[in-house]
Amino acid sequence: MAGAVVGAVFVVAAAPQAASRSGDGPQAGGAQAGSVELLVGRVLDDGGRRCSMDAFRAGLCGGLEEQLVRATASGAGSVVRDPSSRGAARAAAHTVVLPTDAAGPLEIALAGPGLLTYVTVHDGHGRYVAGALAARGHHWSNTEPLRAGETYTVRVGAQDAAGTPVGVTMAFRTAATETATDDRLTAEFGPRPGTYGAGQIVTASLSHPVPATDPAARARLERALQVTSEPAVEGAWHWVDDSTLHYRPRTYWPAHAVVHVVSGLDGVEVGERQYGGPSESLRFTIGDRIEAVTDAAAHEMTVRRNGRTVRTIPVTTGKAGFLTRTGIKVVLGKERKVRMRGDTVGIKRGTSEFYDLPVFYATRVTWSGEYVHAAPWSVDAQGEENVSHGCTGMSTADAAWFFDTVREGDVVSVVNSGGEPMAPFANGFGDWNLDWDAWLAGSALGAATDAPLANASALASAHGPSRLVPLT
Repeated sequence: MAGAVVGAVFVVAAAPQAASRSGDGPQAGGAQAGSVELLVGRVLDDGGRRCSMDAFRAGLCGGLEEQLVRATASGAGSVVRDPSSRGAARAAAHTVVLPTDAAGPLEIALAGPGLLTYVTVHDGHGRYVAGALAARGHHWSNTEPLRAGETYTVRVGAQDAAGTPVGVTMAFRTAATETATDDRLTAEFGPRPGTYGAGQIVTASLSHPVPATDPAARARLERALQVTSEPAVEGAWHWVDDSTLHYRPRTYWPAHAVVHVVSGLDGVEVGERQYGGPSESLRFTIGDRIEAVTDAAAHEMTVRRNGRTVRTIPVTTGKAGFLTRTGIKVVLGKERKVRMRGDTVGIKRGTSEFYDLPVFYATRVTWSGEYVHAAPWSVDAQGEENVSHGCTGMSTADAAWFFDTVREGDVVSVVNSGGEPMAPFANGFGDWNLDWDAWLAGSALGAATDAPLANASALASAHGPSRLVPLT
C-alpha cells in the first residue's frame, strides 16, 4: 500500500473565525461557542491492522495521519459548494496536505463534545460514497471503497455540546494509481443485453482471480459490482470460483423487471497493488414469468405464465439407469434441430440402448445434454411411463409450442424423478437449488475477516461446459 500513499491537496471551507490546531484553537476552559472540532483521518500503514479513530484519540495508532477541522454554525444550512468562488469562504479556506490513498478508509470523528448528524461524500461525477454513522453519533467511516485519482467533496453536519447545528464542507483528491490499464482487474457481465426469463442468473467473469484466501479483497470487489432492478429486489453475489461470480435475487425476478449491472471497480484498490479498471455495464429485461414443472412420477409437465396454468403436457422422462436430474434448471438455449447420439453419453454403438436420431424443437437445460424436445417415437409412452435416456420428451406439437413459448432464463423444474440432484454450477444454471442461506454463505460481504469460504474449492469447476452432449 505504501507506494500508493502520496500527499494530496485537502481543502476545507469553514467560517472566517475558523483556526488551525496550532493557532487559536479552543482553550482549556471550553470549546468555542457554535462549533465542534472534527478529526479527519486516513489509515496509512499500521502493521496490517485497521486503526480506528477511537484508537487514534487514545494514542494507540502510529500509522493514522489526521487533520483537525472545525465545523461552525455558519456552515450549517448554507453548504459552500465551491469554496474558491466566494470571498468569505476563500478568505477562510486553508490548504493542508493529507495522504489520501484510495485503499484506506476515510474516517471522520468528533474530537470533543457534540454529535454528528450526517456525513455525505460524493465524487466529481455526482456519485455518492456509502458510509456508516456509529450509533452514538460520534464517528463515520466509508463502507464503499474510494477510487484512485478521484476528487471527493465531503459535507458534515453536527451539533455542538449546546445543540447548535454546525457544518463544514471539505474536498480532497485521492492519489492516482500507477498500475497499467492492461493489468487492472475488470469484470465482464452476462448475459448479453436482451429479454430473459425470471430465473436468469447474472454472471461476472473477472480478468484476474481473487482468491478465497483474501476475503477482504473479495468483499471490496462485491461492493463495487452493483446490480439494481426496477422493481427493486433482494439479491446477492455468490463466488463460484476465484474468477467467477453469480448474482441472483432471493426469489425469481419479477415479470417485466429491468435489470442494471454496473461496475464501480475503476480506480478501486481491490487487493494489494491490484486496482480495478473500466468494465462495460449491462442492461437486460425480464419477460413474462414462465415456469415449467415436470412431475416425473405423474408423467406430466405443467406450464405457468405469471402464475396461471396455460398448458398441461403429457411427457416421458428418464428410465431406470438414465433417470432425469431432479431440481430447478434454467433454459440455456434453443435448437430447432439437434443430432443426438448415444455414444456422446457413454452408450456404445451396437448395444440395445444406442441411438442416433435427428431431434426437433430441442430446448437445452443442462450443458451435458439434457433437453426438453419432440419425441414422436415415444408418443404412446408419454403420460404413461418413463422411457427416455434422461431428456423430457413430448409430442412434436407440444414441443413446438414449448419451444416457441420459453426463452433463455425461464425456469424448468423436475420433481419425483429419483434422479441425482441438479448441480448448482457445474452443469448449467442450477443456482436456484441453493436455499437463500446457502447462497449468502458464498458471499464475502459481512465476512471479510472470516476464514476462507469452506465451499470455494468444491465450486471451482463451475461456469461453463466442458463438452456439449445430447441425451434423448
